[in-house]
Amino acid sequence: MSLEMNRRAVLKYAGAGAALFAAGGFGRLAFAQDATPSAEAEVVISVVESPGEGELTITHAQGETVVKKNPEKIVSFDVASIQTIEFLGGTLAGVPELELSGEGLSSSDAEIVGSLFEPDYEAINAMQPDLIIVAARSAAAYPDLAKIAPTIDVSFGSHMVDSLHQVSTVIATIIGKEAEAETALADIDARVAALQATAADAGTGMVIMVSGGAVSALAPGNARGGRGALIYDVLGIQPPIEDLETATHGEPISFEFLLEHNPDWLFVIDRDVATGEAEEGSAPAEEVLNNDIVHQTTAYQNDQIVYVNPFDWYIITGAGIPSMDRMLAELETAFGA
Repeated sequence: MSLEMNRRAVLKYAGAGAALFAAGGFGRLAFAQDATPSAEAEVVISVVESPGEGELTITHAQGETVVKKNPEKIVSFDVASIQTIEFLGGTLAGVPELELSGEGLSSSDAEIVGSLFEPDYEAINAMQPDLIIVAARSAAAYPDLAKIAPTIDVSFGSHMVDSLHQVSTVIATIIGKEAEAETALADIDARVAALQATAADAGTGMVIMVSGGAVSALAPGNARGGRGALIYDVLGIQPPIEDLETATHGEPISFEFLLEHNPDWLFVIDRDVATGEAEEGSAPAEEVLNNDIVHQTTAYQNDQIVYVNPFDWYIITGAGIPSMDRMLAELETAFGA
């Protein structure tokens, strides 16, 4: 992936954000599945051969589910899984309504079956899918979707790269694309290792989010890895302050805070672009940070402010193979790796 750098924005994303829409309904048919959801559990998502011919048993975030190998009709409410399935050469029968641009999501022949938060249960029931996939934002719909068809919850755990391996391997095994996934994951592992070596001498860094003109700092160790996990947990770059609040959308901070603590690197997520929810008159992240105070920071003066792809870093958070590929490419360009 080729990315063009300018003097004050090492990387700048200019794609469209995401808008998510809803549809309703209800489910009727029942499939026996063991569902024991727990917000605290760290589940290893895995796949083994089932006794039944052509079947697999999937251990996932909400239990165990028996699914068919090479299912004909797959419905996914997880955007990362949609990415990975399409990347590996699989097809989808149903997806949530998404308005996304330039993110490697096509699913042009898939039926729209509700939104990430509100599946159209009646449409899904009529489709009679062989497999339904949920995760993260759509995980709450698991109990109702599991009444319609075999359903798996591939929500990520707290270890980003391990979870990517687990989920991608399970999806690849289901659709018969194990070799393709193995090759892609080996490439990701090699690139992560190279970036870790480079980042060891990078100094301090802070992942910040801009929304509605306000700035917040994301902390290491956020729930389920957090949106700063690739920087903090995987690469080991740490902020120059230890007591950042581990809130979902970060701890609100001022420009003076940035100058006072003065990280060597700033990694910037424009949440308004990611969600498509920009308030009228609000400025893009690059404009918000283009001020005299930020200009005094080390990150600005050393051209080390990285405006990352908000779709990948806020919506997907590297949970799909294409998303992780793009995130690593951004960092490779930023660090000159």
